[in-house]
Amino acid sequence: MSVETRATVGGGAAEPAAAPAPRRTAVTALRGAGLLVALAALILISLLSVWLGTRDIPFTSTWSVLWNPDGSQTSVIIHSYRIPRTVLGLLVGIALGLSGALMQALTRNPLADPGLLGVSLGASTGVVVAIAFLGIGTALGYVWFAFAGAALASVVVYLLGSAGRTLATPDRLVVAGAAVTAVLYAFNSAVLLLDPRAFNQFRFWTVGALAGRRMDVVWVIAPFVVTGLAVALLLAPSLNALAMGDQLGKALGVNIGRTRVLGVVSVMLLCGSATAAAGPIGFVGLVVPHVARFVVGPDQRWVMAYSMLLAPVLLIGSDVLGRVLGAPGEVQVGIVTAFIGAPLFLVLCRRRKLVML
Repeated sequence: MSVETRATVGGGAAEPAAAPAPRRTAVTALRGAGLLVALAALILISLLSVWLGTRDIPFTSTWSVLWNPDGSQTSVIIHSYRIPRTVLGLLVGIALGLSGALMQALTRNPLADPGLLGVSLGASTGVVVAIAFLGIGTALGYVWFAFAGAALASVVVYLLGSAGRTLATPDRLVVAGAAVTAVLYAFNSAVLLLDPRAFNQFRFWTVGALAGRRMDVVWVIAPFVVTGLAVALLLAPSLNALAMGDQLGKALGVNIGRTRVLGVVSVMLLCGSATAAAGPIGFVGLVVPHVARFVVGPDQRWVMAYSMLLAPVLLIGSDVLGRVLGAPGEVQVGIVTAFIGAPLFLVLCRRRKLVML
């Protein structure tokens, strides 16, 4: 996790207690200004997402029908395709950014991403079952099965990680997640290799995309994203205490077991809904929390606030870039985020020391 050497990992304590009050106030004001800049960038990139696409529409026409739908072909494109796609990118970005920050804080692992607990593979398994055994072939049909698979995988991982008389520790959760991921990957591979039709349909979902999703998919995942977001933000102070170790966290009054259970539930809700709606999209949940910590330090309250703004900026921006570069077609967003996220992560690794406790 990208922090200064003296800082704790996964969301350490906030500003040092000895820092003068005027300095703390200035730092808080600067971080707040940064949030406003991130919000402005998100609004700008969202407008670009509504404006730019495979069909060239003048900005004046886009702006006009955005506020006054008139039933024209341009209005249908804007309101039936581009706006749902942008709103979905906003929700998926928030979900991936927050779940990534939460995973890295819970496991105190700088390389943790939202799929570490088997959530992504669980969602993929749900889609494989829906396609291969039930013949479901629409994005709205996939969502429920993908979310059910993500939820089931998260429950199994937590039960395995908490087996015995001890609480679920970060190490046990990571090992359980790796085991469940391996089993689900083997199951998916076996089913898809034996069913070419299912494989041909599944490969379009697994690349990760926002295209082709309508508002009905947005309405399905929105309650889960909002619930997961609320739980994650409420956990931020407890995660700051846990970053100093379980014993000290307990001494500070943190209920360790409850915090980890709620953290797993939040990751399941956020990552499960995002993966169900858009497919597995890599690097967003891994890279964005590191960028946030690079800007504001290890305080999880600020890391989560920045992550929930910077992640949709990266995701929607990648989606817009894929449309521009692939015109008259488009490059799927999951491919673009990999090309952007991997070099960015390498730069962060070189500039800041990644440590793991």
